[in-house]
Amino acid sequence: MGEACCQGKSEELKDLAQEHAKVLWIVLIINAVMFVVEIVMGHLSHSRALMADSLDMLGDTLAYASSLYVVNSNLRAKAKASIFKAGLMLLTGLFVIIETIRSFNSEIIPTATTISSIGLLALIMNGICLLLLTKFKNDDINFKSVWVCSRNDIIANSAVIIAGGLVYLFTSKLPDLIVGLGITILFLKSSWSVFVEARESL
Repeated sequence: MGEACCQGKSEELKDLAQEHAKVLWIVLIINAVMFVVEIVMGHLSHSRALMADSLDMLGDTLAYASSLYVVNSNLRAKAKASIFKAGLMLLTGLFVIIETIRSFNSEIIPTATTISSIGLLALIMNGICLLLLTKFKNDDINFKSVWVCSRNDIIANSAVIIAGGLVYLFTSKLPDLIVGLGITILFLKSSWSVFVEARESL
């Protein structure tokens, strides 16, 4: 009886891990494609907000990849993966801060329509990712951390859209730079939150 119960539990966990892996592959591909789109369009439109968001997409892609690596592992391995993701977010944030500060000396005004349109596309894609991840967000520390990443993306994408509108309205680069810094602060805050929770799991 006990052996049958344990076997059934094992099969249930295996099925759940397969579901986790399937969802992670989908959101990984979405984020990888959006990274390329945003990094290219951010460069062409001279937008620091889009560049910041593209690096967020890259960080998430790597985070989902690390989550896939430990999807069948124990809690300790998943906690270590979450610490790795927190480190990626920290490095991304520091890079964006440096690039944004440098951009304050530039006289180029970003292309407002490109900022908002690409921001809207990113918002839709991340909305799909968040919807897929929400079902599993309370399963373990691994999925909780990737859900946090996706939730933050929604906030960042909305800010990028608003930045595009303000750049157009005031013909100024400042809204774009401010949003770039804002996204960076969000990265750093989330990075610390994920790190603390993962450390407690260890």
